[in-house]
Amino acid sequence: MLRRLHSLPGLFAALLLLVIATSGAILSLNPALERAGAIVPPRGAVNVADVAQRALRAYPGVEQIERLPSGAVLVYFTQGGNSGADLINPLTGDLVSSYAPSPFFSWLSDLHRAFLWDDRGRAIAGIGALLMALMCFSGLFLLASRSGGWRKLFGPIRSAGNNATSPRLHAELARAAALGLLLSSLTGIWMSAIRFELLPESQEMEAEFRQSTEGAEAVPIASSPALQEVDLTDLHQLTFPFRDDPSDVYSLRTHQGSGYVDRGSGEWLSYADYGSGATLEAFIMELHTGEAYWWLGLIMGLAALTVPVLAVTGVLIWWQRRRSMPRLQNNSPKHVADTILLVGSETNATWGFAKPLLDGMSAAGKHVHVAPMNDLADHYPKASRLLILTSTYGDGDAPASANQFLQKLEKLATSPAMSWAVLGFGDRQFGNFCAFADLVTEKLKQRDWPQILETTYIDRQSGPSFEQWGTVLGAAIDTPLSLHYKPLPRATKSLILIARKTYGEQVNAHTCILRFKPAKPGRSLPAFAAGDLVGILPPNCDAPRFYSLASMNKDGVLEICVRRQEDGLCSNFLYNMKIGESANVFIQKNTRFKPCRGKTPIILIGAGTGIGPLIGFIRANTKHRTMHLYWGGRLAESDFLYQEELQSYIDDKRLSQLHTAFSRSSKPEYVQNKLLDDADQICTLFTENAQILVCGGRQMATDVATAINTILAPLSLDVATLKKAGRYLEDTY
Repeated sequence: MLRRLHSLPGLFAALLLLVIATSGAILSLNPALERAGAIVPPRGAVNVADVAQRALRAYPGVEQIERLPSGAVLVYFTQGGNSGADLINPLTGDLVSSYAPSPFFSWLSDLHRAFLWDDRGRAIAGIGALLMALMCFSGLFLLASRSGGWRKLFGPIRSAGNNATSPRLHAELARAAALGLLLSSLTGIWMSAIRFELLPESQEMEAEFRQSTEGAEAVPIASSPALQEVDLTDLHQLTFPFRDDPSDVYSLRTHQGSGYVDRGSGEWLSYADYGSGATLEAFIMELHTGEAYWWLGLIMGLAALTVPVLAVTGVLIWWQRRRSMPRLQNNSPKHVADTILLVGSETNATWGFAKPLLDGMSAAGKHVHVAPMNDLADHYPKASRLLILTSTYGDGDAPASANQFLQKLEKLATSPAMSWAVLGFGDRQFGNFCAFADLVTEKLKQRDWPQILETTYIDRQSGPSFEQWGTVLGAAIDTPLSLHYKPLPRATKSLILIARKTYGEQVNAHTCILRFKPAKPGRSLPAFAAGDLVGILPPNCDAPRFYSLASMNKDGVLEICVRRQEDGLCSNFLYNMKIGESANVFIQKNTRFKPCRGKTPIILIGAGTGIGPLIGFIRANTKHRTMHLYWGGRLAESDFLYQEELQSYIDDKRLSQLHTAFSRSSKPEYVQNKLLDDADQICTLFTENAQILVCGGRQMATDVATAINTILAPLSLDVATLKKAGRYLEDTY
């Protein structure tokens, strides 16, 4: 609900907000430009009487002196029958420059306030400000939820999910600009509400007008006690009396109040404070325009400049989310649903199983509400059943759409209880198979809610296994279910193999490095970076297999490392490919496994084909940040992947050090041994805030983590702490 509350106003009002924000950002420059050309004495340096005397000396026909919000002093005068306005130096009365309002900024102001229209345009601008405030508040709540609470709102934002470039940029910009946008929108709402009488307008307290004493000789203006006591900083406007009317008086307006000054005595005839309400309204207007606070205007202008980017990234996020999930035509609202179906997915494949389950239960007369696990609600009024379908990410972690689920579950009320069942998805060749599904099961058992059936696991997206589970579930809830799983269609591109290099035959570790290009001439590669995943559909199979990318699309090729598995359908297909043959592929972003930005040292650790993304990170290290590689193979003469290329990166400084370990050499070594040998150097790197990235088999990663814990113990650091800080990343299989 909160996400819809945030996204819908943005989608419907994107153009409106773009016009308001862009024009507001440009208008924010005007106060700063005026300030840059103004001479602004500090408070206490000069009073209004002195400035008036200097202006009168330089401009005998002076009619009015005005201090602009920027601090510049403006003189209006008549000379030779012609009227004019000049900016002056308040310390000398000398001319600084002639003054005329900018036609461009005047036009832009009309566009910003009313879209060059009448009050109807002003009403639309007010609605735009209201939508902006709504999006700011809902966005801040979403950011707090994503960060793990308000206390962590301004902590590091780590990417979550596969297509996370847009979400992360959106979140970073929104967090930086939120306060400025809130200030602009809330003050804009206030002014609109005042204009359209939705709020009562505070009336300024007016001083009683009194005429000067007739016949009294006027004192020199520099000697006026009333004007001497007003500092220039407080001046808003001083109007001179008519020369031919001895009863006319000086009219003085300050930031605090207004009154009339006797030209004969120079004393106050009357004075009145504006009142707190009017002063507040003036302050709010100055906040919104930035006129009195040019630096604040620039800050708000910078915040407004993020709106076009936020609009684009917001639309991309909405489109990616809409495109990534199947259309669920029978999805019931949560307040009427008797069954809640929550989905945890990293690559969106699990949604392909949620759809037939929804259709099957709906056909059986059940009202089912389907949502991501992160959308677990505080209360479901009519639901008595909770079904969870979830995959596992990496080493037992939550997938992208479930990374907030356990935290929300902890806060969920214990009643009313719902019966529940968990179905886990994974691949048995990986370590910690369906570990997150097991963790969810454990947490649900702690709530003492009735369990419908034991947690079941689906290996490699097996359709028959899922359909069989549906039959068992139907029997358990006394609702016969007939589920028919059909994988979601994938938008793939055809790539042809242009180069291959084979390794490892001598040690029975058949491995190859493959390079692909688009099958059709003139076509470009999809966008990807090293460490992202390429999904490959082997012939006669709807279930993709994922491989880490060793290249970026800027390299002009898509490169992967593949080790042939004895029973591996996809690995055998790839290993046996010949030059010129093609494969259908798609890109899956993997922003969870990327070196951090900046200049901090990077320690890359891998074994076997785990070198794939690591070599890509090294290739991209053209700025020569400190980068160490620890890599293990079986035999240097047989499967030293990228040997020549790694040496070239040592030579051109993209790789600082290379440490290799071969388990089939005359002196067997493993990566974790090399790490322990270099314990002192690794500790030194960690005093410089180093980051570790590990890629390879699960057992290797476990052994490496044990070694790192031993090495960093003297620094009171461990792998668990580093993972929470984003300084220890794993991509394992």
